[in-house]
Amino acid sequence: MTQNEPIHVVTTQWGQAYNEKDVNNLFSMIRRNTTLPLCCHLFSSENLPGLDPEIQQHPDVHLNMPDEHRKKNYRKTVGLCDDNLAGLTGKRIFVFDLDVLFMDNLDELFRYPKDDRFYIINDWNTRGDHVGQGSCYSLVVGTVGFVKDRFEADAAVWIDRYGSATQQYLSHVLIEKYGTLTFWPEEWFQSFRYHCLPWGPLRHFMTPHKPKPGTKMVAFHGCPGLRDAIQGQWSDPHSNKTAKGWKKLYKSCKPTPWVEEYWR
Repeated sequence: MTQNEPIHVVTTQWGQAYNEKDVNNLFSMIRRNTTLPLCCHLFSSENLPGLDPEIQQHPDVHLNMPDEHRKKNYRKTVGLCDDNLAGLTGKRIFVFDLDVLFMDNLDELFRYPKDDRFYIINDWNTRGDHVGQGSCYSLVVGTVGFVKDRFEADAAVWIDRYGSATQQYLSHVLIEKYGTLTFWPEEWFQSFRYHCLPWGPLRHFMTPHKPKPGTKMVAFHGCPGLRDAIQGQWSDPHSNKTAKGWKKLYKSCKPTPWVEEYWR
Protein backbone atom coordinates (compact mmCIF):
# COMPACT_ATOMS: atom_id res chain seq x y z
CA MET A 1 0.00 0.00 0.00
CA THR A 2 1.44 3.33 -1.04
CA GLN A 3 1.01 6.39 1.14
CA ASN A 4 -1.83 7.90 -0.93
CA GLU A 5 -3.55 4.67 -2.00
CA PRO A 6 -6.96 4.27 -0.36
CA ILE A 7 -7.95 1.42 1.90
CA HIS A 8 -10.60 -0.68 0.14
CA VAL A 9 -13.28 -1.71 2.63
CA VAL A 10 -16.02 -4.08 1.52
CA THR A 11 -19.36 -5.40 2.74
CA THR A 12 -22.34 -7.23 1.25
CA GLN A 13 -26.10 -6.86 1.67
CA TRP A 14 -29.18 -8.67 0.40
CA GLY A 15 -32.67 -9.41 1.63
CA GLN A 16 -34.52 -7.72 4.49
CA ALA A 17 -32.29 -8.47 7.49
CA TYR A 18 -30.20 -5.32 6.90
CA ASN A 19 -30.85 -2.06 5.07
CA GLU A 20 -28.96 0.97 3.80
CA LYS A 21 -28.88 2.52 7.28
CA ASP A 22 -26.89 -0.49 8.45
CA VAL A 23 -24.51 -0.12 5.51
CA ASN A 24 -24.13 3.61 6.14
CA ASN A 25 -23.48 2.97 9.84
CA LEU A 26 -20.74 0.46 9.03
CA PHE A 27 -18.78 2.80 6.81
CA SER A 28 -19.44 5.79 9.06
CA MET A 29 -17.91 3.92 11.99
CA ILE A 30 -14.90 2.95 9.89
CA ARG A 31 -14.37 6.54 8.74
CA ARG A 32 -14.46 7.82 12.33
CA ASN A 33 -11.87 5.25 13.36
CA THR A 34 -9.16 5.76 10.78
CA THR A 35 -6.96 8.58 9.55
CA LEU A 36 -6.29 6.75 6.26
CA PRO A 37 -8.08 7.43 2.94
CA LEU A 38 -10.94 5.01 2.27
CA CYS A 39 -12.76 3.61 -0.72
CA CYS A 40 -16.03 1.99 0.41
CA HIS A 41 -17.56 -0.85 -1.62
CA LEU A 42 -20.97 -2.47 -1.21
CA PHE A 43 -21.89 -5.60 -3.16
CA SER A 44 -25.66 -5.65 -3.39
CA SER A 45 -28.32 -5.70 -6.11
CA GLU A 46 -30.94 -4.26 -3.77
CA ASN A 47 -32.56 -0.86 -4.40
CA LEU A 48 -31.06 1.32 -1.66
CA PRO A 49 -32.20 4.95 -2.18
CA GLY A 50 -30.81 6.10 1.17
CA LEU A 51 -27.30 4.77 0.58
CA ASP A 52 -24.47 7.21 1.32
CA PRO A 53 -23.40 8.53 -2.13
CA GLU A 54 -19.74 8.06 -1.20
CA ILE A 55 -20.26 4.29 -1.09
CA GLN A 56 -19.64 2.52 -4.40
CA GLN A 57 -22.43 0.00 -5.01
CA HIS A 58 -21.61 -3.03 -7.16
CA PRO A 59 -23.97 -5.80 -8.27
CA ASP A 60 -24.33 -8.77 -5.95
CA VAL A 61 -21.44 -11.19 -6.45
CA HIS A 62 -22.28 -14.03 -8.84
CA LEU A 63 -21.67 -17.71 -8.27
CA ASN A 64 -22.14 -20.41 -10.88
CA MET A 65 -24.27 -22.74 -8.76
CA PRO A 66 -27.73 -24.34 -8.90
CA ASP A 67 -30.63 -22.09 -7.93
CA GLU A 68 -31.62 -24.30 -5.01
CA HIS A 69 -28.32 -23.48 -3.29
CA ARG A 70 -28.41 -19.71 -3.76
CA LYS A 71 -30.09 -19.15 -0.39
CA LYS A 72 -26.83 -20.08 1.30
CA ASN A 73 -24.48 -17.23 2.20
CA TYR A 74 -21.61 -18.50 0.10
CA ARG A 75 -22.11 -15.35 -2.00
CA LYS A 76 -20.07 -13.42 0.55
CA THR A 77 -17.54 -15.98 1.74
CA VAL A 78 -16.85 -17.48 -1.67
CA GLY A 79 -18.01 -14.81 -4.10
CA LEU A 80 -15.68 -12.12 -2.77
CA CYS A 81 -12.72 -14.40 -3.57
CA ASP A 82 -13.30 -13.76 -7.28
CA ASP A 83 -9.99 -12.97 -8.98
CA ASN A 84 -11.71 -10.23 -11.04
CA LEU A 85 -13.78 -8.65 -8.27
CA ALA A 86 -15.09 -5.25 -9.40
CA GLY A 87 -11.84 -4.28 -11.08
CA LEU A 88 -9.93 -4.57 -7.80
CA THR A 89 -7.40 -7.18 -8.95
CA GLY A 90 -4.10 -6.64 -7.16
CA LYS A 91 -5.71 -4.54 -4.42
CA ARG A 92 -6.01 -5.61 -0.81
CA ILE A 93 -9.58 -5.50 0.46
CA PHE A 94 -10.86 -5.56 4.04
CA VAL A 95 -14.19 -7.35 4.33
CA PHE A 96 -16.53 -6.65 7.25
CA ASP A 97 -19.93 -8.05 8.16
CA LEU A 98 -22.71 -5.54 8.76
CA ASP A 99 -23.33 -6.78 12.31
CA VAL A 100 -20.12 -5.42 13.84
CA LEU A 101 -19.24 -2.49 16.08
CA PHE A 102 -15.97 -0.55 15.97
CA MET A 103 -14.56 0.55 19.31
CA ASP A 104 -11.09 1.96 18.54
CA ASN A 105 -8.77 3.25 15.84
CA LEU A 106 -8.29 0.91 12.85
CA ASP A 107 -5.10 2.35 11.34
CA GLU A 108 -2.99 -0.45 12.85
CA LEU A 109 -5.33 -3.09 11.45
CA PHE A 110 -5.23 -1.62 7.95
CA ARG A 111 -1.43 -1.47 8.01
CA TYR A 112 -0.96 -4.92 9.55
CA PRO A 113 -1.11 -7.27 6.51
CA LYS A 114 2.15 -8.51 5.01
CA ASP A 115 2.69 -9.74 1.46
CA ASP A 116 -0.40 -11.37 -0.08
CA ARG A 117 -1.51 -13.27 3.00
CA PHE A 118 -5.16 -13.93 3.81
CA TYR A 119 -6.08 -12.73 7.33
CA ILE A 120 -9.09 -13.79 9.38
CA ILE A 121 -10.29 -13.95 13.02
CA ASN A 122 -9.68 -17.18 14.93
CA ASP A 123 -13.21 -18.50 15.50
CA TRP A 124 -14.29 -18.10 19.13
CA ASN A 125 -16.66 -21.06 19.02
CA THR A 126 -14.09 -23.57 17.77
CA ARG A 127 -11.18 -25.00 19.71
CA GLY A 128 -7.83 -24.86 18.01
CA ASP A 129 -6.75 -22.91 14.96
CA HIS A 130 -8.52 -24.60 12.07
CA VAL A 131 -11.61 -22.37 11.58
CA GLY A 132 -11.68 -18.67 10.80
CA GLN A 133 -14.50 -16.33 11.84
CA GLY A 134 -15.67 -14.31 8.86
CA SER A 135 -16.79 -11.07 10.53
CA CYS A 136 -13.51 -9.50 9.39
CA TYR A 137 -11.06 -10.86 6.86
CA SER A 138 -8.63 -9.41 4.36
CA LEU A 139 -7.28 -10.64 1.04
CA VAL A 140 -5.53 -9.44 -2.09
CA VAL A 141 -7.92 -9.74 -5.03
CA GLY A 142 -6.47 -12.16 -7.55
CA THR A 143 -4.74 -14.48 -5.06
CA VAL A 144 -7.56 -16.69 -3.76
CA GLY A 145 -9.69 -17.39 -6.82
CA PHE A 146 -9.23 -21.11 -6.12
CA VAL A 147 -11.70 -20.73 -3.22
CA LYS A 148 -14.45 -19.77 -5.68
CA ASP A 149 -13.35 -22.15 -8.44
CA ARG A 150 -13.38 -25.22 -6.19
CA PHE A 151 -16.75 -24.33 -4.77
CA GLU A 152 -18.36 -23.78 -8.17
CA ALA A 153 -16.95 -27.07 -9.46
CA ASP A 154 -18.66 -29.09 -6.67
CA ALA A 155 -21.16 -26.76 -5.00
CA ALA A 156 -23.60 -29.56 -4.04
CA VAL A 157 -20.79 -31.60 -2.45
CA TRP A 158 -19.48 -28.70 -0.36
CA ILE A 159 -22.95 -27.59 0.74
CA ASP A 160 -23.81 -31.17 1.71
CA ARG A 161 -20.63 -31.23 3.80
CA TYR A 162 -20.76 -27.78 5.42
CA GLY A 163 -24.38 -26.61 5.00
CA SER A 164 -24.56 -22.91 5.86
CA ALA A 165 -21.18 -23.01 7.69
CA THR A 166 -19.49 -21.05 4.93
CA GLN A 167 -16.48 -20.05 7.03
CA GLN A 168 -15.70 -23.73 7.58
CA TYR A 169 -15.53 -24.30 3.83
CA LEU A 170 -13.34 -21.22 3.43
CA SER A 171 -11.02 -22.36 6.22
CA HIS A 172 -10.77 -25.88 4.79
CA VAL A 173 -9.61 -24.82 1.34
CA LEU A 174 -7.22 -22.17 2.69
CA ILE A 175 -5.56 -24.71 4.98
CA GLU A 176 -5.30 -27.21 2.12
CA LYS A 177 -3.56 -24.55 0.03
CA TYR A 178 -1.33 -22.86 2.62
CA GLY A 179 -1.11 -25.41 5.43
CA THR A 180 -2.42 -22.98 8.04
CA LEU A 181 -4.65 -19.96 8.62
CA THR A 182 -3.17 -16.53 9.34
CA PHE A 183 -5.07 -14.85 12.15
CA TRP A 184 -5.41 -11.24 13.23
CA PRO A 185 -4.05 -10.42 16.70
CA GLU A 186 -6.51 -11.96 19.14
CA GLU A 187 -6.83 -8.87 21.33
CA TRP A 188 -8.29 -6.77 18.50
CA PHE A 189 -11.57 -8.67 18.23
CA GLN A 190 -14.27 -9.62 20.70
CA SER A 191 -17.58 -11.42 20.40
CA PHE A 192 -20.56 -9.70 22.01
CA ARG A 193 -22.06 -13.08 22.79
CA TYR A 194 -18.94 -14.68 24.25
CA HIS A 195 -17.13 -11.72 25.78
CA CYS A 196 -19.69 -9.04 26.70
CA LEU A 197 -22.76 -10.93 27.90
CA PRO A 198 -22.80 -11.91 31.59
CA TRP A 199 -22.80 -15.58 32.46
CA GLY A 200 -26.01 -17.60 32.05
CA PRO A 201 -28.93 -16.46 34.25
CA LEU A 202 -27.09 -13.26 35.22
CA ARG A 203 -28.07 -11.94 31.80
CA HIS A 204 -31.54 -11.26 33.20
CA PHE A 205 -30.09 -8.84 35.76
CA MET A 206 -26.78 -7.40 34.46
CA THR A 207 -26.18 -5.15 31.47
CA PRO A 208 -23.60 -6.49 28.99
CA HIS A 209 -20.26 -4.82 29.62
CA LYS A 210 -18.04 -3.00 27.18
CA PRO A 211 -15.15 -5.04 25.77
CA LYS A 212 -11.73 -4.73 27.31
CA PRO A 213 -9.43 -1.84 26.29
CA GLY A 214 -7.54 -2.49 23.07
CA THR A 215 -10.52 -4.11 21.36
CA LYS A 216 -10.98 -2.68 17.88
CA MET A 217 -14.14 -4.51 16.84
CA VAL A 218 -17.04 -6.39 18.45
CA ALA A 219 -18.89 -8.97 16.34
CA PHE A 220 -22.60 -9.61 16.84
CA HIS A 221 -22.70 -13.01 15.13
CA GLY A 222 -25.80 -15.06 15.80
CA CYS A 223 -27.97 -13.76 18.66
CA PRO A 224 -28.31 -11.18 20.04
CA GLY A 225 -27.90 -8.86 17.07
CA LEU A 226 -27.07 -5.16 17.25
CA ARG A 227 -30.70 -4.02 17.41
CA ASP A 228 -31.54 -6.80 19.88
CA ALA A 229 -28.77 -5.69 22.23
CA ILE A 230 -29.98 -2.09 22.11
CA GLN A 231 -33.59 -3.11 22.76
CA GLY A 232 -32.74 -5.69 25.41
CA GLN A 233 -33.84 -8.95 23.83
CA TRP A 234 -32.24 -12.16 22.61
CA SER A 235 -33.88 -11.96 19.19
CA ASP A 236 -36.93 -10.62 17.42
CA PRO A 237 -39.84 -12.12 19.41
CA HIS A 238 -41.57 -13.03 16.14
CA SER A 239 -38.59 -14.92 14.70
CA ASN A 240 -37.81 -18.63 14.92
CA LYS A 241 -34.74 -17.76 17.02
CA THR A 242 -36.85 -16.82 20.04
CA ALA A 243 -35.76 -18.70 23.17
CA LYS A 244 -38.09 -21.49 24.22
CA GLY A 245 -38.40 -23.63 27.32
CA TRP A 246 -35.40 -23.88 29.62
CA LYS A 247 -33.23 -21.99 27.13
CA LYS A 248 -34.93 -18.81 28.36
CA LEU A 249 -32.70 -19.15 31.44
CA TYR A 250 -29.67 -17.96 29.50
CA LYS A 251 -30.95 -16.66 26.16
CA SER A 252 -31.56 -13.18 27.49
CA CYS A 253 -30.02 -9.72 27.12
CA LYS A 254 -30.58 -6.51 29.06
CA PRO A 255 -30.83 -3.20 27.11
CA THR A 256 -27.28 -2.15 26.22
CA PRO A 257 -27.02 1.64 25.70
CA TRP A 258 -23.32 1.67 24.83
CA VAL A 259 -24.02 -0.28 21.62
CA GLU A 260 -26.22 2.51 20.26
CA GLU A 261 -23.55 5.04 21.28
CA TYR A 262 -21.06 3.47 18.86
CA TRP A 263 -23.42 2.18 16.14
CA ARG A 264 -23.99 5.29 14.05
